[in-house]
Amino acid sequence: MRVGKCFRGMVLLLTLAGCGRPITLTPVSEVAATGDAISEAPALAFDTKDWPHWRGPQETGIAVDQEVPATWTATENIAWTVDLPGRGHSSPIVVGDRVYVASANDATQEQMVLAFDRATGEEQWRTVVHQGGFPEDRLIHHKATNANSSVACDGEHVFATFFNSGKIFVTALDLAGEQAWQTELGAFDSKFGYAPSPILYRSAVIVAADNQGGGYIAAMDRASGDILWRKARPAVSTYSSPLVANIAGRDQMVISGCDSVVSYDPATGEELWSVNAIAEATCGTCVTDGTRVFASGGFPKRETVCIDGSNGEIQWRNGTKLYEPSLLVVNGRLYAVTDEGIAYCWDAETGNEHWKERLGGNFSASPVYCSGRVYVPSLDGSTVVFTDSAAGFEEIARNRLGSDSYSSPAICGNEIFLRVGTGSNGPRSEQLVCVRAPR
Repeated sequence: MRVGKCFRGMVLLLTLAGCGRPITLTPVSEVAATGDAISEAPALAFDTKDWPHWRGPQETGIAVDQEVPATWTATENIAWTVDLPGRGHSSPIVVGDRVYVASANDATQEQMVLAFDRATGEEQWRTVVHQGGFPEDRLIHHKATNANSSVACDGEHVFATFFNSGKIFVTALDLAGEQAWQTELGAFDSKFGYAPSPILYRSAVIVAADNQGGGYIAAMDRASGDILWRKARPAVSTYSSPLVANIAGRDQMVISGCDSVVSYDPATGEELWSVNAIAEATCGTCVTDGTRVFASGGFPKRETVCIDGSNGEIQWRNGTKLYEPSLLVVNGRLYAVTDEGIAYCWDAETGNEHWKERLGGNFSASPVYCSGRVYVPSLDGSTVVFTDSAAGFEEIARNRLGSDSYSSPAICGNEIFLRVGTGSNGPRSEQLVCVRAPR
């Protein structure tokens, strides 16, 4: 490994518009990739019964076709329910016989990872990754938590990212919950907190950290935690996780935010293409149909775009905005569920609108597709289930658990895993729920 040039220039003091808070701009030093270690490593292969990281095996929100319930209640089609400590927007992931989730206890200032038995919900272990070092409340959005990021698992380690002590740390735990390594990735100047989830690619785990003090994206060796490459990004607060997929015949890592959508080579971090689009701040993860890239955002602009994945040219765009939820593309159709509860279905190739429907309520979670249905939880705890169809909106069910749901579902092995909040009119707590038809 060799360290590339550090961006030149003295540390700059900026003033954050609207609050007058000084921002120390400290550009991250870049680390240049050496050799072909990442690209030559075998591609990761996941069991069809697994949901190993954010948005599932292919990072698309698409589950393998399987029989899962379309309806459930607090007593119907529920295999188990367990209480979670603290609070988090970390979505559950599933690998083998374990379900993993991150959480944070603000009262004790503990950021932790928990493992549960997939069959019974029995807690297997909890590991406190950080004790103390929490950011001031003013640096975290009122809707956010200190455990926003979903964890990832390659079958040997569980990878967690946390904002702590003014920095981003990536931690690897073995399957017994013991720490294998921890890497300090870089400083993080928070505006509303940290959100991106780690993504697995061959022998690497990739983490983004866009922030107003100087953003960056980096790949670490999954076995050692060594930084394999790190690329500087603009000094802008934005919150999207990267997408890594084979697009237009080559592996690409695509991320939105900073008024652009950018594609990088995931093996080296070198830029492949960039296009001005979307918005300064985005939260949703890009999606792809293998040829095109779709993205939406954000703040302050409102836009959804379709991009040619081979060269970054815009194919179509419209003025619809999804800020928190990610898009979903399946069977030639692009689905969107906006934060304000408007569902859209567009033709993925042309952008022509097939239908639009007001679902009611507000949404932070991202939709998941399985066996002809789309599942998306709302902020009142109801998971709306509707049919994948261009002919028109057809609601199948509206299943309510708890009083809110910020996290996205994991669907695998004929089961649905949900994280829900309870106690909207009193002390709030959170639960992990396994939805499963009786066996």
